[in-house]
Amino acid sequence: MMSKHVLLVQAHPDSTQRHLCHALADAYATGALAARHEVRHLNVATLDFPLLRSQREWEQGTLPSGLADAQAAIKWAEHIVFFFPLWLGDMPALLKGFLEQVARPGFAFKGERNAFTSKGLTGRSARVVVTMGMPAAVYRWYFRAHSIKSLERNILGFVGISPVHESLIGGVGNLKEKDAEKWFARMDKLGRLAS
Repeated sequence: MMSKHVLLVQAHPDSTQRHLCHALADAYATGALAARHEVRHLNVATLDFPLLRSQREWEQGTLPSGLADAQAAIKWAEHIVFFFPLWLGDMPALLKGFLEQVARPGFAFKGERNAFTSKGLTGRSARVVVTMGMPAAVYRWYFRAHSIKSLERNILGFVGISPVHESLIGGVGNLKEKDAEKWFARMDKLGRLAS
């Protein structure tokens, strides 16, 4: 297997303590490094950027200086893995704000005329690793994983990132140690495959 450039995007908004998302990312990194993939880390909670408030600002405003390295890391990556908790049925607002800032015309889109045909981030794959309090099966089948599908289709797919796979980890409030260890082993395996 050829080595890949793997970017791990830690999108848990709380940087004051470690959470399950951090341990899952560590397990993924361990596997990826063991398989000799190049790994970089990006912690969204430590970045300083404002929220966008208009289409004009998105199209014509300047990228906050703190996000230039983030864009460079995304451009470098061949495979991107996002780790975040489900909050109010969706990705945390901090991750959404980050994606709005970095996915600008000229970077995520090659031109401004037709975003459907000018995807700027083709050639990259992704995995979305999401933790949640409810059982993952309930989120997937009853709620139809609506917000994850939106992220995969309307953001990642829209800029050319494909394929996008997901790992949904439910019941984290009652996750037993043996179940957590199974998830860490699964992340290690996915890391080795850069999948």
